[in-house]
Parts: sequence; structure tokens; C-alpha cells
Amino acid sequence: MKSRCLVSCSLFVLTACAPAPKLATVPAQAAVQPQAPIMKTSNVFLTPSPLPYELPQFDLITDASFRPAFEAGMAEQRREITAIAENPEPASFENTVLALERSGRILYRVSNTFFNLQGANTDDQLDAIETEIAPQLAAHGDAIYLDTKLFARVKAVYEARATLKLDPESTQLSSRAYLGFVHAGANVAEADKARLRQINAALSSLTTAFQQHVLEGSKRGAVVVSDVSELDGFSQEQVGAAAAAATARGLSGKWLIPLRNTTEQPALTQLRNRALRQRIYEASIARCTSGETDNTGLVSEIAKLRAERAKLLGYSSHAAAVLEDESAGNPGAVNALLSQLGPPAMANAKQEARDIQALIDRQAKAAHGAPFQLEAWDWSFYAEQVKKERYAFDEAEIKPYFELDRVLKDGVFYAATELYGLTFAEVHGLPVYQPDVRIYEVFDADGSALGLFLTDYYARDNKQGGAWESQYVDQSRLFGTKPVIANHLNVSKPAPGQPTLLTFDEVTTLFHEFGHALHALLSNVQYQSLAGTATPRDFVEYPSQYNEMWAAEPAVIAHYARHYQTGQAMPRALLDKLLSARKFNQGFATSEYLAAAVVDQAWHQLSATKPDAFPGAAEVTTFESKVLAQAGLALASLPPRYHSWYFSHAFSGGYAAGYYAYLWSDVLARDTESWMHRHGGLKRENGDVLRAKVLSRGRTEEPSALFERFYGGPPDIMPLLEKRGLVIAGARPPVKHPAPTTGH
Repeated sequence: MKSRCLVSCSLFVLTACAPAPKLATVPAQAAVQPQAPIMKTSNVFLTPSPLPYELPQFDLITDASFRPAFEAGMAEQRREITAIAENPEPASFENTVLALERSGRILYRVSNTFFNLQGANTDDQLDAIETEIAPQLAAHGDAIYLDTKLFARVKAVYEARATLKLDPESTQLSSRAYLGFVHAGANVAEADKARLRQINAALSSLTTAFQQHVLEGSKRGAVVVSDVSELDGFSQEQVGAAAAAATARGLSGKWLIPLRNTTEQPALTQLRNRALRQRIYEASIARCTSGETDNTGLVSEIAKLRAERAKLLGYSSHAAAVLEDESAGNPGAVNALLSQLGPPAMANAKQEARDIQALIDRQAKAAHGAPFQLEAWDWSFYAEQVKKERYAFDEAEIKPYFELDRVLKDGVFYAATELYGLTFAEVHGLPVYQPDVRIYEVFDADGSALGLFLTDYYARDNKQGGAWESQYVDQSRLFGTKPVIANHLNVSKPAPGQPTLLTFDEVTTLFHEFGHALHALLSNVQYQSLAGTATPRDFVEYPSQYNEMWAAEPAVIAHYARHYQTGQAMPRALLDKLLSARKFNQGFATSEYLAAAVVDQAWHQLSATKPDAFPGAAEVTTFESKVLAQAGLALASLPPRYHSWYFSHAFSGGYAAGYYAYLWSDVLARDTESWMHRHGGLKRENGDVLRAKVLSRGRTEEPSALFERFYGGPPDIMPLLEKRGLVIAGARPPVKHPAPTTGH
């Protein structure tokens, strides 16, 4: 498993209070029409966008638009919050909880657009604005969540919810609003609230700096190659892409290999030059460890402050605070799952390492050369050779069958059409923030318009690494809004005139991120705060990881896997080899993920009651090594998917103490895959059931209840183990917990 996404703009902290006055509604049956020229206003965020679906006016937005819009948005919401808190009428659902749901609309618009652009298309000015605005947003959130009068009203509605005769979704909104205040510190003693505000402000600044360092450190860490012969193993298209990337940085006549945000780099799979592979790997793990982008000190400081904050809130650790509101429920349940999978995954990985070492030794003997010990920069290259030897399968053979546009339209979109009746029409003439971005209008089976889907698939120096889904506009019947959703990848852009050919892992990522998009596009709820992906981290990855199944489903892959030059379908023999090789190297894939998840938990299970347990900047690497050794996941040739100093999920991306979520969600995803196959696979009836019971429901009910109602019972870990080729004696499903309570 590979973690592929940051779901949304995680720095926007006012999720419980985001929405505001009713927006302009897109007519249900209307497709996007050509737009008349739009007059520029003083600030495009002060009123809803007049574009279809309230798509942001990217052609009118400048960096200068953001500061005044943030100021206006915070000022507007402060007035709205004051009116709610000071209302002389007794607290009711309408004048308190619903009023909160309606508040802060300007801030919602500017925050969604700003943080999405800051992740996808940033510049120095946006980075500077983020540095300035992050602590202001934290303080603004504290002013709301720590307001004693406001909390008293929210609590009164929450405690009376059973007698108010609210519909189920309004009851859930009342509960989520109350818990949002509790988790933000509303019950903290007044004497401690000042310190809580200080911590929140500091964390907002530190996590912002961390992410900016990762982006800049990855950019600086890109490996420059002066001799094209060193790129032996790259395809002609990849060599051209490396040359184009170098030219873009003013390095004509050279070749540039950019760094992805993970430890493992895609180029390591193909490059035959061992010295270059070593350079790339060492550049990957060395970024953000020194100089202006050094994150080691930030890691320690962020962990300390999070632990102190948890203590103020009444929790034993940051992990305990986070997990109370997740499906897992507590750190013990997460630790149990990770420790259950660690031994068999590492056993598989060690056998894979032995197989690779045997191949290295055989090749050295045949060439009369000196054998060498397998290192981290060797694993992917030689694993690919073992796979080729074992399955007669070569990744280079299949890439010509995975051209990006065909995979998207004849694979990703095709599966959505077959399952949910959706159709997609590319829209031209609407503004975008970058020329490579494409927009599709999405229609339901009855022809009604569902929303807009934006694709941004190519890597850029000013774009964060990895892949993710984000929302510009969320679905809400209250506001009459339909979703505007974006998917982001970091595929290398080919040289002009060359096709964009994907690895099968990138194909799977395309399906994964679209699973998030479906979760948002198919949302059908009243309240925006409960819409789409507004679910716990260990549930939000479930629809996306389930959607990966269709990438390899024979009926789907046969539809999109066609040679980019001839249009011929992938030969059956090659397809069979691809599918049979899918369990290969799963020991590596599972172990590198588990290692990162364990490191995340280790940092965030530290307690503020034991300050000496927190390592300093110089001890971060030692801390990691000790944690992995204790977990039985220490193998020099198999590093964690992320080291702490560039672990954006854990230290800036909203997955602190939550990186395990991909695994927890994958249990649900593989159960759903099994359910689909038992009920006939790719057909509309199956998609309609999943849509009605899960994908359309957001968090209108607790996630565990949604899943069990769909699946017919609690989750079962066996389909996941079978998928990964892991065997655990007496394996049991993840521990099931009741819905979180307000107790600490």
C-alpha cells in the first residue's frame, strides 16, 4: 500500500463553522454554458463566484486578492458569531447550530481557494501570505471555539437534542458541533485557555514552515545529470522529460530528476547506473535535514506542542486526542492492528530481500564481477528484475498501454458510468489556474448536473508532492451548492509531442484519487459540514482505496489498456502477467508503509508528562531507528516510506497520529471489493447500493454504522490479507468501538 493523498486543505481550521449565507444555485438540469465577460470587482471573494457551480474566478484572482479577503472573511464571521453568542433568545437549533453552519462564508471561499492553490501552484507571495495568515486563522478559530457564551448555547442544544424533534441529520450536526467545541478546548479551564491559544498559534506557524521546507527542500534536492549515458534504463520519453525539466530551470544540455515526496523514488526502478541510483536515494533522505530547509528541529517542537495541547484538553497524548474521534477509537486499537501486520509483512520483505540478493550474486558471478550487499537504492531496480524473471513481466512492456487520457476517460470515467450512471463532458472556456488543468462537467444518470471535476496531473516545482483530492465548493442542499472537486497527481510531464505514459502504480493512483472525488461528487446531504469527505481520516480513505479495485478489474482494464500508437488492446497474456504479479513485492510495500505509520504513532503517543522522552533535533534519526527496531521493522535496505523530516502527512498535512488510516480503511476497501465480486462485480445495481448507503451519506451517521449497514456486518481483515499475500494465524478484524463520547 502507498499513501497517496492529502484529501483537502487541512489548514482551514473552522470546519465546524465554515458555511454562511445561501449561495446562488446552479439549475439542476443546466449544463455549463458559455460565459459573458465578467466585470472585475474590488475583491472576487466578497461575493459568490458568478461562474457555473461557483468555480473560483482564477482569471481574476491575484496574490493580492487574498489578504484583504481573509481580513474581510474573519471580520464577517466575528460579527456573525457575536450575534449568535449574544442572542437574548434561548438557544435553539435554528438560532445557534444552524446559525453557526451559515456563518463565515467569505472565509470559506477564500480559504478553500487559497490553500488549494498554495498546495498546487504556489509562489513566494503565497508562501509569505500563508506564513502570516496561518496564526491569524488559528487565533480566529480559538476566538470561536473558546467563547464561553457561544459554547454554552451549543451545549444547551446538544443536551436537548433528543427532545427537539430534529431530523437525524440535524441531530448529527448538533452532535458534531458540540464535539468540535469540546475537542478544540471549550471545556479547558479559563486559566489554561491563554496557553492553548499560544500553542495553536505556534503550531500553525511551525506546520506551515514544515510544509514550505519540504517543497523547497525537494526542489533543491533534485538530481542534475550531465551525461545522458547515466540515464540508461530510462525510456526515450523519460529522457526527454528529464531534459525538459532541466531546461525549465535554466540547465539546458543537462537532465533533471526531481524528487517525489516519498523516500523511494520512481527512477530507482529503472536506472541501471548504481552510482546515480545512490545519488538519488541519498538526496531523497537528506532533504530537509540541514540549512534553511532543516525540519528536524521543527519535528521535535511540533510533537512537544501537540502533546502539551493534548494534556490541556485532558488526554494522555496527541494520539489519544485525535483517535477518540476516529473509527479506531484509541491508540491501543491502532497499535494492535500495526503490530498484527508487522511480523508477516517483514517476514515477506526479508524473503524478498533474500531473493533479490540471490539475483545480485548470480549476476555478479555470471559477469565475473564482485558481488555487493543489497542497499536501499538497489531494491526497486533488482525487485523489478526478480519480477521479470519470475513472471516474465516487465513494467516497460505495459506502459505503452497506459496513456493518461485514455486511462482517465476509458478507465476511470468508464467504471463510474457503469457503476453509478455518471457521464463526463470536458468544458472549455472556463478559467483555470494553470494551463495543464482540465475541467469536466459531471452528470447523473438522469441527465441532471452533479458538479465540476478538475484534473491537475503533472509535476511542477511549485506544487506539493504526492497525490491528493481537494474541494473548492462542497455539496449542500442548505446552500444549494454542487461540488467543485479537484484531483492532483505528480506525473512527469513528457517532452512536447510525446504521450504521457503511466506506470500501473500511477494508474492505480488515478483511480484512488477519483474515489475521493466520487465521495464528494455523490454527496447528497443538507449540511456542508457533514458533506462528502468530511469523515474521520480512517474512513475517508475507504472510498478511494476501494475504487482502486477497478484499475485491475478485467472488464475495466480491457476497456482502457490500449497501445497508444496502434489502439490495440493489451494482449491477454501480458494482462494475465500483470494481474498475477500484483502480489509481488508486497512485503516491501506493506513494511515501508507500516514503518511510517509506526513512526507517526511513536511521535504522537509521547506524553507531555514525560518531557525528557522528546528527542531534540540531533536525536530525531536515533529516535526513528529505535522505534523501528522495537517494532521489528528495522531493515537497512527497506527504509520507511517517509522519514520524519519530510513526513508531510504527519507534521503538516492533517494526518498526525492518523497515517495508519490508509491501512484501517483498506480493510473496509478490500471487504467492499469482496462484496462487489460476490454480487456480480461491475454493474449498476452494486454501485447504486454503495452510493445510497455510503458514498452519498458523508458523516450524516457514524462511519462504522454506514459501513456495517452496507456490508451486512463488522469488517473482516481476511480479504486484505489475501490481497497482500499475508497470512496471520487466527487473524481477526480490527477492534470495533462504539461511537466516540465526550469523555477524555
